[in-house]
Amino acid sequence: MNILYHLTSPAPPIPGTDAVFQEIETLRRRFGGKCLQLYPLRRPSRIFPKQLYGLHQLRALRRLEPAVDLHHLYYATLYPFPWLRALHKPLIYSVVTGVGSHLERGRTDWLKNVHTIVSCNPRDEAALRALRPARYRIIRPGIAVERFSPVPIPLRNELVLLVGSAPWIHRQFQTKGIDLLLDVVGSLPLRLVFLWRGLLRDELQRHIVRRGLTRRVEIINEATDVNRVLARVHATVVLAETDKLVKAYPHSLMESLSAGKPVLVSGCVPMADYVMEAQCGEVVPRLTPDDLRAAIQRLMGNYGECQTKALARGRADFALAPMLEAYGEVYAEAGA
Repeated sequence: MNILYHLTSPAPPIPGTDAVFQEIETLRRRFGGKCLQLYPLRRPSRIFPKQLYGLHQLRALRRLEPAVDLHHLYYATLYPFPWLRALHKPLIYSVVTGVGSHLERGRTDWLKNVHTIVSCNPRDEAALRALRPARYRIIRPGIAVERFSPVPIPLRNELVLLVGSAPWIHRQFQTKGIDLLLDVVGSLPLRLVFLWRGLLRDELQRHIVRRGLTRRVEIINEATDVNRVLARVHATVVLAETDKLVKAYPHSLMESLSAGKPVLVSGCVPMADYVMEAQCGEVVPRLTPDDLRAAIQRLMGNYGECQTKALARGRADFALAPMLEAYGEVYAEAGA
């Protein structure tokens, strides 16, 4: 099957450190296909208008489409990109964070050109029913859980947290809770390990030095074996101010649970519902020092139980096979 995958964010400076790119590569290995980069800049920018994405690739899109069986677009939310009008083959649209509540001027007519909307966010069910697209699927994401080996370590005097979902732009030090973590680390028996991805490393170092935390914080800013890192931490944390900042199911949290390590996650992130149901970590209701400290203290107090639940559930719940099977069904329906 010849699938054209549409990329709408720049590749990370360190290959293999972005979850969306990882998922697309997993699908390409299973189903085949090529990628077309529709983001026009080399680095992320929050001021570049979305309506201009892809216009520089219209000629390439028209050249490639005759040989394409279907298109597969990944983007944070639903958005009526102008270049979608140039597509004639079926389009699968995967929303990475969630459907969103800000469709341009309330327009939904462009959705008739989408064969299937795919969301990994169960919270989207009601919104999708209200939009009444032709088809939609809720598909829980999966990862290669066999790459992660459970290495339980006891919690003694301090909690070691792996920090996932590194910022793309400066303001995300605030909106992804990086500054908040650094603010509370001094008042808790806590160490942080930042899994970085090549952007804003010097900025992070400045934030650490300014607070006098160089002995409490480690930065990994290179391609690394995440399994080996997880073996020496107790848990993984992903924070966000809104549900539009990170994937609905962040890969770093799925990897952590696959290695039997509990997680901390903001309540606005849809995976928080799973964490509460599975009792495999703690939820941070708001990005405030008090809420974060309380969640960390709850995790430390219940660490043994959370670790047991993570070991029991993580590998089975986030196996890759069900995701690949579900996408195979979506592709078969679109290509029929």
